Amino acid sequence: MHQLAAIAPFDDDGLLNVVIETPKGSRNKFTFDPEGGFFRLGGVLPSGAVFPYDFGFVPGTLGEDGDPLDVLLLMDEPAFPGCVVTCRLLGAIEAGQQGDDGGMERNDRLVAVAVKSHVHAELESLDDLSERLIAEIEHFFESYNAMRDRIFAPVGRAGPARARRLVEEGATR
Repeated sequence: MHQLAAIAPFDDDGLLNVVIETPKGSRNKFTFDPEGGFFRLGGVLPSGAVFPYDFGFVPGTLGEDGDPLDVLLLMDEPAFPGCVVTCRLLGAIEAGQQGDDGGMERNDRLVAVAVKSHVHAELESLDDLSERLIAEIEHFFESYNAMRDRIFAPVGRAGPARARRLVEEGATR
């Protein structure tokens, strides 16, 4: 296992660790290969489509889909693949996503803010984001999956306490 995959989900202060895979503004979708210890180009978004925020995973976790838990990270500037960012959980967009077998499986998206962010420093919960922004984030994931001939269906939203439980469950898995 690569060192990035061996990082604990939470640091000593109880803050979330996130490994960036794809930076904000990128058309390239990168994925971390824990066995090889490298980042692979997983796909390219169509012209005009970009990742709206940094996207990564919580190390030391597994979601119900068998992959590490996904995180959309609000920060002031884009990071880079492999950067570890200390974060505060804002909540989760709970969703079903079409799996490789064609069936629907749970694939929630955690939403977090970088602890060092100046622009987003006041955010504590998804409730602090506008309804429009959350709808745009959900639409991005719906569109991204539709481009891959898959379905992403939001089923609910949760606050930071539920998001933390999702990470704890993912760490246990």
